[in-house]
Amino acid sequence: MLVLLKSGRFYLAVALTLFCSLLGSFLAGFPYLQVIGALVLALVLGMILQVFQPVVQQAQAGIGFISNKFLRLGIILLGFKLNLIDLAQAGVKTILLAIFVVSGTITLTYKLARKLGVSQRLAILAASGTGICGAAAVMGISPQLPATSAQAEQKREDEVLAVAIVAILGTVFTLIELGLKPLLHMTPQQFGIMTGGSLHEIAHAVAAGSAGGPVSLDTAIITKLSRVLLLAPAALIIGIWYQRKNQLNTAAGAHKLPIPWFMGGFILASICGTFLPLGAATLAALVKLAYLFLGMAMAALGMSVNFRVIGQRGGKAFLAAGSASCILLVFVIVVSKAFF
Repeated sequence: MLVLLKSGRFYLAVALTLFCSLLGSFLAGFPYLQVIGALVLALVLGMILQVFQPVVQQAQAGIGFISNKFLRLGIILLGFKLNLIDLAQAGVKTILLAIFVVSGTITLTYKLARKLGVSQRLAILAASGTGICGAAAVMGISPQLPATSAQAEQKREDEVLAVAIVAILGTVFTLIELGLKPLLHMTPQQFGIMTGGSLHEIAHAVAAGSAGGPVSLDTAIITKLSRVLLLAPAALIIGIWYQRKNQLNTAAGAHKLPIPWFMGGFILASICGTFLPLGAATLAALVKLAYLFLGMAMAALGMSVNFRVIGQRGGKAFLAAGSASCILLVFVIVVSKAFF
């Protein structure tokens, strides 16, 4: 690792991914691109950089490091976005809704994907992104699904596919929910519950929730962050289940549970952000730094994509996640109208 950090290849990878992350954040400020979000834009920019293949190949070793370590650092810092007091004040109903949405959507999407013949890892990643919080969930769950060196390339393809699926579906359903708004006759709180409880990325929930006014936006964010909070326990449960399902607890690792330690950092960051007097400006800066690192990890992922394989393997996973998203939307509409 020290040799890598001292090499020019690492700094080339940092420069390329940092450029994609910053440009993605800038582009996400435009109205039509805001719905897509900075992380997905960084991924797309990384994919575009493959046009300059000699440069990408030269930076390949550093790209692998960034997609792994910077990802974990970004998720830890993202914890500062979670205010635990606000979540507690949202009430038991909101927390219960988040638990039902996350557990139910992950299970449903996974079952549908497997019925359609989608590989186990891709099914899990697409289900996690659909049920929890989009790209960040895909990349947070992925380390819990061990792969051999021979499977490393396929694992990266699965990650990109899952991110692409939740990005496209999240954008489509954002537009659908905005179109449904005049027809559903919801209160601002109900509309916020619907958008925060059903949409995939935080950016999607913000974009749709803001259409209902300040109350709707605040409710959408809190509801969405209730789902984000479940990323840590979901990662632990999925990791344990995956290990047992695939009989990975061999003699070398029979007692080694797949505990995502960086998720502990995520929870610790949320505790610090909630109870320490850091100030709004500091918290905002830490969250921006989180998205900067996550954007760099997404760009690194995009720079190592195999486009041909993605085109061949994505259709059935997209169908499964899309079907589950439709069911999720109907469920959240009924719950928000009946209980909020």
